[in-house]
Order: sequence, then structure tokens, then C-alpha cells
Amino acid sequence: MSGQVRDRQIHRLDRVVIRFAGDSGDGMQLTGEQFTSETAAFGNDLSTLPDFPAEIRAPAGTPAGVSGFQLHFSDHDILTPGDAPNMLVAMNPAALKSNLKDLPNGADLVVNTDAFTGANLKKAGYSSDPLTDGTLDEYRVHRVPLSSMTIEAVNALESSAGTVNKKEAERAKNMFALGLMSWLYQRPTDGVVAFLEKKFAKRPEIAAANIAALRAGYNYGETTETFAVTYEVAPARMKPGHYRRVSGNLALSYGLVAAAELTGLPLFLGSYPITPASDILHELSKHKRFGVRTFQAEDEIAGVGAALGASFGGSLGVTTTSGPGLALKTETIGLAVALELPLVVVDIQRGGPSTGLPTKTEQADLSMAVNGRNGEAPLPVIAPRSPADCFDAAIEAARLATKYRTPVILLSDGYLANGSEPWLLPNRADLPDLRVAFATEPNHAGDKGPEFWPYLRDSETLARPWAVPGTPGLEHRIGGLEKADGSGSISYDPSNHDRMVRLRQAKIEGIARDIPPLEVDDPSGQARVLVLGWGSTYGPIAAGCRRVRAKGLHVAHAHLRHLFPFPDNTGEVLRAYDRVLVPEMNLGQLRSMVRAQFLVDAIGYNQVRGLPFKAAELAGVLEDVINQ
Repeated sequence: MSGQVRDRQIHRLDRVVIRFAGDSGDGMQLTGEQFTSETAAFGNDLSTLPDFPAEIRAPAGTPAGVSGFQLHFSDHDILTPGDAPNMLVAMNPAALKSNLKDLPNGADLVVNTDAFTGANLKKAGYSSDPLTDGTLDEYRVHRVPLSSMTIEAVNALESSAGTVNKKEAERAKNMFALGLMSWLYQRPTDGVVAFLEKKFAKRPEIAAANIAALRAGYNYGETTETFAVTYEVAPARMKPGHYRRVSGNLALSYGLVAAAELTGLPLFLGSYPITPASDILHELSKHKRFGVRTFQAEDEIAGVGAALGASFGGSLGVTTTSGPGLALKTETIGLAVALELPLVVVDIQRGGPSTGLPTKTEQADLSMAVNGRNGEAPLPVIAPRSPADCFDAAIEAARLATKYRTPVILLSDGYLANGSEPWLLPNRADLPDLRVAFATEPNHAGDKGPEFWPYLRDSETLARPWAVPGTPGLEHRIGGLEKADGSGSISYDPSNHDRMVRLRQAKIEGIARDIPPLEVDDPSGQARVLVLGWGSTYGPIAAGCRRVRAKGLHVAHAHLRHLFPFPDNTGEVLRAYDRVLVPEMNLGQLRSMVRAQFLVDAIGYNQVRGLPFKAAELAGVLEDVINQ
């Protein structure tokens, strides 16, 4: 699949944003993923944003059932999946209806004309046909009968693998669209062919049909007069090394496997499936060769209980969930605080409250992560800033959990979990040594000889010793009842309880000395406004800052990975600026923490739409704050 129509113009672009949109059953996520893989293989920098309904099969042909996948790729470093698409591929009227509002004037629009029937227009809420009534006059519209051309291409297929029926043939229209886009943006397709052959190895006739549709779409682009130009986006200049494309959940899974290797501990995942965290369970179940054990529990409480039990037994215990599941796990997390055992709790945040918006993103679990347990039960809270950063965040969570004998909550979200970007594979030598030393002998001289006291503490970290059950002479009692300082015996003594509460608090507060200081991106040194972010807001905030600086304005940006405790210099950084803006996908949870702890009158910019911020949106807010 190569070559071009003679005299076809090539427009060279520095970046492109494409959105594929159609019914949930149209394969838009698969199409987007494969176009992303092509783009990654080509060497562009990229960022993606999948967007799909929560229902397994949402109402076909209606806006509620539209599934979309947006990809931003470029010849330079980018930070977000893009604010608005330059190209929209709409498989039906509902997809057009749901996405047209995001399309800027003059953008390209490919529509599947076969789907614009009277019935489909009615289901989408159109009273007239937008292809003929002037609705699309502001766009470059490319009318392509995707469905019928796909069926024609599949019917013409000469294959010894067998035949497919009309319905199966028509389903391959997403591959026709992918072939067309691959031609238009000069993407390689060999990887897609290999993927289809592997995916449908047990049904080679389906593989052949999809490959035929892919090639037909590509060839249609070459031969049609519909497209006067093709586009070229050169590979990005990136730091030398080996790269692969990862989603946040995949990077997080790899980070947990790496953490187990670095600590020298077997990894145990106790989890219950929940959107958007289930992919971590699916991925880790593939890595038994690394000593990973996965347990799909009957509910959230059983999942975290098993993970904590695994930690007691000497493993790196991990549990994964989303907001509703985190609420159910809180009692056992509090038990882990009292036992002072390592436990990594991964919360892939989604829209709430309750079941809320299962497939949409939000970062509104921060308050629950920091304070959502009974009694005084402090624990570290960290958050990755990008899909690839989920790898490093997972290692950091394991480091804190094992070194300080504490549960740690890692707050990712649906945007990071499902989004993807290039990841520079780390060198093993550059990863930290996290090897754990278990207690091997008694540590206290008792009246009747040497004893093991489970709550004697390290003078630097205040962590208690970790003794593997069955080690001779190290028998000790565990449970949720308060323990006596040192000996670990059950104690109801008021003074002892006060001391133990303060010791646990001091242990967590001491982590602030063991994490990097908060860094500030302030190129000019003249900024009087600081933007403070956390989690997945990093990309939109950083991109917004770039836009503001390009206009000659000055702004500083700081981004928190450690949300509890804060880095030691956080207050100093915040007080160095006249105004502090905190954009969050919640109603101001970090802002409240900053105000309470540092007495800084931070300004909030808050939205809970189930979607990430747009760079242009934040740039506008920044300009307003700077010019006040």
C-alpha cells in the first residue's frame, strides 16, 4: 500500500488531532488504538483520549451510545490529547451530532454517508439531513460511503479462509476508515495487518475481511478525487533510547512488577473488577513468570483483605479499585495503618459520587484518600502526572510502603488509565534498590530471655520491624485493637493510645524529609502567579503555561506528586508568589488543603465534567489571573 495520485499536494504539519467517533459497536477504540500504534511506530510524539459510554451496549444510533477516540500526534513534544480535532471521522449521524460542537471552522470531516438514513437521523435528533441543509458549510466535508464500499471490498475478496456474511463484512468499516486515515496521514499499516492476523487467528476469514477493508480504504484514498492533499507530520526529536507506547494502567502494572523485583518480594494483587481499574488485574495476571500472583476476589473488601494478609505473609500486597471500591476498602486500610504493614492501594478515580460516571474521569477522591478513615489514620498519598509516569509512581508507592511499613494510596484517574503516550524504557541500573530486610531474630531482652517486640521502631523512619510468620522466635500478635508501644500487647491505656497515635502520625510526617522538594518551572524568574496542580492536570496546565508564555506573559508552574505529606518546601514555594491558582477536576480539594496547612489564599478553577481540562481553557484563565 504505497504510492500517490499524480500531482497530489503534500501539506507538512507540525501536529494533528484526529477523532474517530461512532456507535459503541463500531470499533472506534480499536481503530484509535491501531492508528496510535501506527503513529508510535512512525516516531511521532503522541497523546490519546478514549471516550466511551459506561453501558456494555449503549442504545445504537443515539448520542448516548457514541464512542470516541482522540489522538494528538506531532513532530515535537506535546502534553495533551489536543483541545479540538483537525479531523473528525463520523460513522453515523449520532457521532456527528455529539462531536460537531468540538470541531473548529475549516476542519476536515469524513462522514459515512451510508448511515445517514431517515431512521438514523431521527435517532440522533436531527430534523433534517445535516449533509444537505447547510449545517456543515463551515467545514471541509468528505462524503464517503464507508459501509457499502467495505461490503463491496469484502465481497470481492478471494480467500481460501472462507466467507463472511453481510453483517460481518459491514462491521469491518472501521478498518476501511483506518486505511483511509493511514493513507491521508502517511501512516504505515504493516503493524495493523499483523495485529488483525493475530487477533483473528482462529477465524481467518474475519482477519481477511478486515485486512481487505483496510487496504480498500487506503486504496480509495489514493484513487479518489475527494482529497486534494495528503498530510505529513515528521517524526519527533526525542531523547535517545528505546520507546514503546503505554497506557497509564499498563505502565502502572509494569511499575508494580518492577517494584516487586526491586524489593525482592513476591507481588500479590487482591482485587475486584471495577472500571477503570480492571485492566491492571488483567495485565498482572499475565506475569506469573515474575512471581506475580493475582486473586480476583468476590468483592472489594475481600480483595483488600487478601492483599493485607499477603503483606503480613511477606509479600508486596497490592489492591486496585476506583472510588466506590475505595469507600468499601477503608476499614481494612485503617487496619493496615494500625498493623503498620506495607500495602499499596491503587485508586483509578472516576466521576462520582456513588456509581457516578464509570467511564469518565475525575480527581475527586483526594479528600477521601487523605482523611477517609475512622480515627487518626494517616498514610501517604501520591499521584502520577501522565500515563508513562504511572510506572515511576507505582515504584514510589512501593518504596514508601515497604520502607515505612504503611499503606500508601496511589491516585490515578480514568484519563491517565486509558490514555497513552510514548514511554522511554528505563535502564535497570537507574532504578532504586528497594530490597527489604525482614526481622530474623529477637530484638528485646525480656525477663525470661530474648523476645521479639513488633513495635520497636527504627530511629530514623519510625517503622516497625517486619517479621515473616513462621520465623522461629518471632511470634507476635496482630489485629485492629490498639497495641502497646514496643511489645505489641493489646492495650487500652489512654497514655499509650495517645503515644501510638502520635508515633504513627510522626512516621508519616517524616516522609516529607525523604521525598524530593517541590520543583517550580519559572523560566523567566519574573512570574508573580503560580499554577499548582496534581495528577493528570499536569499536561493541560503545562500546555496552558506554554501558550501564555508565548504571548510574553510570565507564569510559574509547580506540580505535586506527593499530596500527603507535602514536600518540605511547599509552603516556601507557595508564599513566594502573589497569587496561586489551583485547577482541579473536583470542587477544590487540594485548594482546601493548601489553604488550611499553609494559610495561602489559593484561587480555585474547578470543573467536574468527566473530561480533562483543555489547554486553551486554562490559558485563558491564567491570562485573567495574571492581568488582575
